[in-house]
Amino acid sequence: MAIDLTAFHFLRPLWLLLLIPAALLPFAWLRRNDVRARWRNIIAPELLEHLIVGDKTRRRVQPVHALAALIALGALSVAGPTWQQERPPFDQDKAPLVVVLELARSMDATDVAPTRIERAKQKVLDLAAARKGARTGLVVFASSAHLVAPPTEDPAMLELYVPALAPELMPHDGKNAAAGLAVAERMLQKDEAAGTIVFISDGFDESCTDEFLRIAKASKHQLLWLAVGTENGGPIRAANGELAMDDAGHPVTGTFEAQAIRKITHAASIPLASMRPDDDDIDWVRRRAQVYLEAAQESKIVPRWKESGYWLVLPILVIALYCFRRGWTVKWLPVVLIALATTGAPNEAHAASFEWIDLFATYDQQGRWRFEHRDYKRAAQRFDDPMWKGRAQYLAGDYADALETFSRLDTAEAQFYIGNTLAHLKDYEGAMKAYDNALARRADFADARANRALVQKLIKDEKDEGDESTTLKPDQIDVQKKKSKEGKQVLVQGQRPSEEAWMRNLNTSPAVFLHQRFEQEAGSGP
Repeated sequence: MAIDLTAFHFLRPLWLLLLIPAALLPFAWLRRNDVRARWRNIIAPELLEHLIVGDKTRRRVQPVHALAALIALGALSVAGPTWQQERPPFDQDKAPLVVVLELARSMDATDVAPTRIERAKQKVLDLAAARKGARTGLVVFASSAHLVAPPTEDPAMLELYVPALAPELMPHDGKNAAAGLAVAERMLQKDEAAGTIVFISDGFDESCTDEFLRIAKASKHQLLWLAVGTENGGPIRAANGELAMDDAGHPVTGTFEAQAIRKITHAASIPLASMRPDDDDIDWVRRRAQVYLEAAQESKIVPRWKESGYWLVLPILVIALYCFRRGWTVKWLPVVLIALATTGAPNEAHAASFEWIDLFATYDQQGRWRFEHRDYKRAAQRFDDPMWKGRAQYLAGDYADALETFSRLDTAEAQFYIGNTLAHLKDYEGAMKAYDNALARRADFADARANRALVQKLIKDEKDEGDESTTLKPDQIDVQKKKSKEGKQVLVQGQRPSEEAWMRNLNTSPAVFLHQRFEQEAGSGP
């Protein structure tokens, strides 16, 4: 292991002060236990040597020497010797990414098996899975653009809605990529990290060129484009699986506007690639997103030095094992008792759940590890950070404690989770107020706005149900209850929600939900 002496230093040099008592301890101990030194001023030196009873030769290595060595090596280890830098942990592939997916009618073409849209949807899911731990969002566009999922670390959020996507959900047909870019930009504008926006499209509406270029040139984020389709296009498959026919009985063909895509990507300096049957396109997107993030944040990265003191654990263990020899164990007993007394007294907040891992990792680090392994209940017990603690309690279904934890915070995110928690507790009015508080603190909070609209709809549905129940005849009650179970949008309390979207627990078809929302946002229906 080569050591760069020019960069060698200690991360925590104050621990080196322990080297002083480590060096003085053997001398102090030997002086205290030196028989000659104690009697030298009382007995004449020429007689002292003859009056000492016992072995006059001393063992070269005494327990005090081992203790001094352990203190010295421990001090060197904890001081953090280092000579090389490393990237901060959890910094790999953390760039936020938004996929802008075209849902024009031509995406149902079968020239890319099974269809263009099915292949594109699979690529979206593959990309989210490949970027596990990084935030991935989704926007769809045709003549208008709509948010499907904000950037989230939870791939299950996309897995809920992506399979339901189809051109039939869009209010009107079109290829308005500029509208999709505008929605993606609004999502990423408050994000400090350099993000990436990936277009997946088979064409471009050239009437939107000026607007697209204006937004693209003002963006701080990287734009990429994946073109899907073949040169000759292909027949379009209808929703029932059959080929779509025009009025003359001819198959409707989906074109591939390669020239329009090349023109806009060249004008906006957007890297262009074709969608492939393998994972090369996914790797291409991931690599470019990470390179762009590193280049944008290079000046912001605080140097992190790699700890190398752990190598000293090996000689420490060897010396510790050497100490368990005959005649030494009793002498080590006070040291062991002192060590157990000091390490066995954790802080009061976690005294009831102290574990030996506490000696090596902070409570937040332990909680994060359990959180990432979906052990939310135990993660909540370990976290000190109130926001992470509340999120773990929320995902564990412990809504009462989660509400108490989030109530201690005064941030938009905390108010958002308070709204989600109250919604699960069926306090819809309280949830509305919490979402309003979140939006008051952050006006562009898309999740809070979407959840507020959904809770408002739940309140309206409950009121409508109450009005209808007053006019029911006695023999209609059972029928009404059956309809309520099948059609009413209610929260399923038995399931654990995703932290990013508790809406997945609504008994509503994702396709129906998206279609209704897209129509409402577009301002008109078909």
